[in-house]
Amino acid sequence: MKFIETPLKGAYIVELEPFVDERGLFVRIFCRKEFAKIGFSKQINQINHSVTIQKGAIRGMHYQLPPACETKIIRCVQGKVFDVMVDIRARSHTFMHWYGVELSEDNMRMVYIPEGFTHGFQTLTDSAVLIYHHSALYSPEHERGLRYNDSVLGINWPLPAGVISQKDQSYPLLDDNFKGIEI
Repeated sequence: MKFIETPLKGAYIVELEPFVDERGLFVRIFCRKEFAKIGFSKQINQINHSVTIQKGAIRGMHYQLPPACETKIIRCVQGKVFDVMVDIRARSHTFMHWYGVELSEDNMRMVYIPEGFTHGFQTLTDSAVLIYHHSALYSPEHERGLRYNDSVLGINWPLPAGVISQKDQSYPLLDDNFKGIEI
């Protein structure tokens, strides 16, 4: 595995290094020892699988408040997505900055998103399948989100917004009262 730093401190693109032979390929997507090199030492407590069927659909921007903050490791195993993270750590020098990267079955990249970030993605193909590894269990009472099209965030989605859940459309727009989260 290769860990490539993003402009957001503590967040990484993870490039996998497949072993290829006449049978096909084999690739390791998680190794506690390798992830410890970038400071991740927590357990994976939940693994989720999402299928989004329509090109242009947006899921996000989701996060959980303390004490249920979570680190996420995300991989697209079918199709292609534009994956976005926003640093909402109150004391971070990249507070409210966003970063996006294309994840696909072909490029076999993953993203490592630490606690204190919000996350979402837009499908760039019909039928995109993602696998998420989470360090914390889902906690509905700690769940929050930012609006995907909030002008304060200024996320440049590559396609016009397609299908978006009612919940994701209903997050309030940011104002001066949003101070982020303490990690």
